Amino acid sequence: MNITDKTEKSNGLEHRAAPENAGLEKSKSHIIVEIIEYTPDSAVIKTIIRKSTGNISVMSFDSGEGLTEKTSPYDTFTQLIEGTAEIVINKQSNWLNSGQGIIIPAHAPYFIKANSRFKMILTIIKNGYE
Repeated sequence: MNITDKTEKSNGLEHRAAPENAGLEKSKSHIIVEIIEYTPDSAVIKTIIRKSTGNISVMSFDSGEGLTEKTSPYDTFTQLIEGTAEIVINKQSNWLNSGQGIIIPAHAPYFIKANSRFKMILTIIKNGYE
């Protein structure tokens, strides 16, 4: 599977963006958990779909990594596809296991902690009315 051509690293997050017109092959099944690998001491993101109406990304976090507190102007759906993660929304801790998901409300401060390695899918749908 070749969905990455370039890598950017900032704030401990390694971003591997799909080149224009690239990504997962359409009309073909994929094993989502295998789209991304763990990288030691890193959080990695691969964008599967990037449109003006929203994005779908897959992320992996090595133990001890995470995302610093942020907010989004849109509701964000997060689903764990491997491992266990702590997602803190409005200072409330939520523990998710593989197969579980949570909606992070628009404008709510949140951060993600990797107490152990995990992978997740992050989906943002922009409707323009938030």
